[in-house]
Amino acid sequence: MTSDLSQLGFLLFVSALVAMLTRRLHLPYTVGLVLAGMTLYFSHVYIKWHLTKDLIFSVFLPPLVFEAALFIHWRDFKKELPVVTLLATAGVVLAAAVTAVGMHYALAWDWGSAIVFGVLIAATDPVSVIATFKESKAHGRLRTLIESESLLNDGTAAVAFVAVLGVLAGGHETVLSISGVLFVTIIGGVLIGGIIAYLFMLLAGRTPDYLVEITFTTLAAYGSFFVAEHFRCSGVLAALTAGLVVGNFRSSGSISAAGRHALGPFWEYVAFVANSLIFLLIGAQEAQQHFKGLWVPVLLAIALVTLGRAATIYPLCALFVRSRLKIDMRHQHVLFWGGLRGALALALSLSLPEDLPRRDLIVVITFAVVAFSVFAQGLTITPLLRRLGQIK
Repeated sequence: MTSDLSQLGFLLFVSALVAMLTRRLHLPYTVGLVLAGMTLYFSHVYIKWHLTKDLIFSVFLPPLVFEAALFIHWRDFKKELPVVTLLATAGVVLAAAVTAVGMHYALAWDWGSAIVFGVLIAATDPVSVIATFKESKAHGRLRTLIESESLLNDGTAAVAFVAVLGVLAGGHETVLSISGVLFVTIIGGVLIGGIIAYLFMLLAGRTPDYLVEITFTTLAAYGSFFVAEHFRCSGVLAALTAGLVVGNFRSSGSISAAGRHALGPFWEYVAFVANSLIFLLIGAQEAQQHFKGLWVPVLLAIALVTLGRAATIYPLCALFVRSRLKIDMRHQHVLFWGGLRGALALALSLSLPEDLPRRDLIVVITFAVVAFSVFAQGLTITPLLRRLGQIK
């Protein structure tokens, strides 16, 4: 226990130094963290923790999703719901299909491995996306669109991933049964998150102690996620819904003035700590990957994932061109290039069964795609936003 706390203190110290340095150098904080993690590995600094699906889903994802939803205005989110829902459902299927077909025909992968990789890499990662766009100071409709979409398609991809593995394991699921499971998973996650958050906020409204109120919001974030996952519903959508409910309660004056003032800084700090640890661990594990002899499949995978994202954004956004939800072409460019991959894809790849064909190769290529996303897209998204006039 003492060694765990000591290492946590050390990693937070490194994170604080990186935050100071990247701000001075005008570099994305996430890029600096990944580089710091790689430096620690090559310096033979032992990091006890490793990224696993359990660590990401059980520790990091609930507060990050909750914190992002906490600051999304419900009125804006509801207005954009048709767009982000289409991108998070049909968009995920399109992106996965483009990648899977390309990996099957270009590299002669079996359909099972190609589809698994396509699904796990299809969704943009809310951790990476939200961290990057907060740093860039993007705001308004664009930020609502990209954050909401990344939060929703994360849940869709995770459910699709489980469904695909079930089919490959010999399950007899039909399109109808898979659709039913997806529907129950989504609706169940939303209901559980809303109910749990509402109950905790009713309790929070009965005390003037802002520390107790913040404690209830923490329980809402983790409780909604874990209860939803226990009932095989979407924990991400549960935490998202809980964040929206708590944010609405905060603005309605149902909790004390001290609680409203303390809520934002507290959750911003929680998100800072979680993001710092995730990207440091990504860097440390990226440094352990060996891409020698794999440059052809790696480059092809990056190209296919990028093409899949384009096939998602531009055709689906075109469907709204004659409606009040029309998306400016500049926003479409940012949605396309801002679809970052990160911890979620790594967690799903690391959770693959050991007997899955090409399992190790999928993990390595996933790390490569994430590295491209962090460095190539992460370093250029802010200049792109500035060039398109989305930030000053």
